[in-house]
Amino acid sequence: MAPISLSRQTARNLHLAAQGLLHTPKRKARYEDLLAVIRRMSLLQIDTINVVARSPYLVVYSRLGEWPTVWLEEALAAGHLFEYWAHEACFIPAEDYPLLRHRMLQPETMGWKYNADWMRQHADEIADLLQHIAENGPVRSADFAAPSAHQPGWWSWKPHKRHLENLFTAGELMVVGRKNFQRIYDLRQRVLPEWNDALHMLSEREAREQMLRNSARSLGIFRAEWLPDYYRLKRVALKETLQRWQEEGVVVPVMVENMGLMWLHHDALAHLEAPLKATHTAILSPFDPLVWHRRRVQELFDFVYRLECYTPASRRQYGYFTLPLLHRGELKARLDAKMLRHERILQIKNLWLEEGTKVNASLINDLRNTISRFARWQSAEQVMLEKAPDKLSQALGAGWELTGQA
Repeated sequence: MAPISLSRQTARNLHLAAQGLLHTPKRKARYEDLLAVIRRMSLLQIDTINVVARSPYLVVYSRLGEWPTVWLEEALAAGHLFEYWAHEACFIPAEDYPLLRHRMLQPETMGWKYNADWMRQHADEIADLLQHIAENGPVRSADFAAPSAHQPGWWSWKPHKRHLENLFTAGELMVVGRKNFQRIYDLRQRVLPEWNDALHMLSEREAREQMLRNSARSLGIFRAEWLPDYYRLKRVALKETLQRWQEEGVVVPVMVENMGLMWLHHDALAHLEAPLKATHTAILSPFDPLVWHRRRVQELFDFVYRLECYTPASRRQYGYFTLPLLHRGELKARLDAKMLRHERILQIKNLWLEEGTKVNASLINDLRNTISRFARWQSAEQVMLEKAPDKLSQALGAGWELTGQA
């Protein structure tokens, strides 16, 4: 039987549906929606950059609309989520803890995230730290003073911060909450008292299989080579895995316009019964699963994207922290924005449209409404638009007040 043929836009819409980005939310968010969104994506990547909104907050906002960010900390404290290295540092549904446990037991395979020499050299101090936590309860890095000769800087962690992070990677400590977005660590045995490796462990092979299945479901539609990146898996036997999944009915092959052979997860098959229409417009985080795999987003959406905050200012093409903008099934724009919290202003330093994007009333209206909703969520009272294509500048002006708007 010949593979199903799909248009390029249908493939995009299937991917957006799997990610929860096809339609604008129809009701006010509830706490359980947060957990549903994270389960749908499998992972919620953590990043601390706070130029506009912290990335995990923005990723959820793009799918749920306005929501109280305290829910994320509450879910972590309640044990509905845990933190660990997955795609990168991520919030992960609690039920997926077995998928990552084998990484904790082999921390030396985790690269820069674990330093075995450091652990050996500071064994006595680390043992004292664990004893302190056992007797006194959870700690933050901020609870410990830096040595007098310590030089602050990027990745120049004080000794106790390094102890805590290494113990976290090794699974001896878990994150039980955050204060001002700083990790609060406690002993794994206290967080998961019933966990027993002998009873509950998955083998690395079993865990990898489930991570790949999660990835396929969260992508919805994918090229084979996109699959391992989701959990940063290496040496994946993709051909054999997909052949077995096809026999089991987990995926079906499809031929996509201008893209060739792709794979559709069986959960997405129901979306083919009626035409999919993308209606959502959303500002995205640079660490959103939709765009974090730069090659995938380029191949599927023709969107060439990179985060330039780590690039010297003189070499940036767009700006320090440019945010992709999804508009009704396509990535049509990006904006370099900053939230001026004291002034309550969302400052848009520049807004770029992708080549070929037509500026019409629908686009202008969606952009204005989307930016306004986002700005209000960030407690802004004004949007300042400093630079944009001429037609947008003519329609939107230099910005607008938000007070009293719907």
